[in-house]
Amino acid sequence: MIPNLASTETQNAFDVRAFRSALGSFPTGVAIITTTGPDGNPIGLTCNSFSSVSLEPPLVSWGLRLASKSLEAFRQSGAFAINVLAEDQKELSARFASGAIADKFEGVAWAPGHRGLPVIAGSVATFECDKFAEHLAGDHVLFLGQVAKFDHGRQEASLVFYKGAYMMLAQSLRELAASGQLDSLHLDQARRLVNCMLLRLACQNGATEDFDAIERNIAEIENYADAPHRAQASIEFFRLVTKAAHNDVLVVVAETLTTLLRHVLQTDSTLRARPELVPVRRKILTHMRERDPDAAEAEMSNYFDQLRRGAVAQEASA
Repeated sequence: MIPNLASTETQNAFDVRAFRSALGSFPTGVAIITTTGPDGNPIGLTCNSFSSVSLEPPLVSWGLRLASKSLEAFRQSGAFAINVLAEDQKELSARFASGAIADKFEGVAWAPGHRGLPVIAGSVATFECDKFAEHLAGDHVLFLGQVAKFDHGRQEASLVFYKGAYMMLAQSLRELAASGQLDSLHLDQARRLVNCMLLRLACQNGATEDFDAIERNIAEIENYADAPHRAQASIEFFRLVTKAAHNDVLVVVAETLTTLLRHVLQTDSTLRARPELVPVRRKILTHMRERDPDAAEAEMSNYFDQLRRGAVAQEASA
């Protein structure tokens, strides 16, 4: 057999930097792995190699460099906790990744969990694990943990690492909103444009089951009497329209706007039910089923016009 010369040359001239760059094309979550040292003090580091392994038994894994100063502490410990960070915890990620900070837990809110493991407050999810196994894997040690306890109570977007940087668009927008620098009119305009594009694609690509899910959602909105529940169900309406579009790129954009909208709704003390919008949603759905993008977009524009008029009226009364 004649050897594959191209493959041999590739192996001989393996570009580690290019390999790392290629790996960075896969977006990953960001977590802080914690344990306790022999002296009982908390130890933690930032990691983006966490992954699930098995459901039965419940196993997870993560990797640590052989050169890490914390390696022996994790090898000697019989347990570790994985704290999955939210978008608003990027400062924690940087803190636990820094080699210049001696006491990484100083000023950090945490509580002892399973076997005294440090569990960081405000995490999107936590997995408290007994060590199941460890394996040497090249220049890393791969740790496997059996989950003894977990929690995922915080409904917030996770911090994501991609191509050497955090995906922080939604967080940046939320910070603008919190500081009063994000005009509600601009948010309405962005939502109108993105959702109209998604709606046109949904008319083209949506399946019957997509439209049926939207119809069930509209019925759910009608059943809620209080404004906060109706508002959350209304967000789900737009998520379902996004899903019906079947376009992964626009899904990311729409989800970013949805994350921002959830934040705005959480801080809106003037939120009121808008029952007059229910028939507008039904008209939008009718045009989607008819595969009529022009009529559907016109009705969606009517929806946002009514939203804007209601917002202006609330601002004037306030």
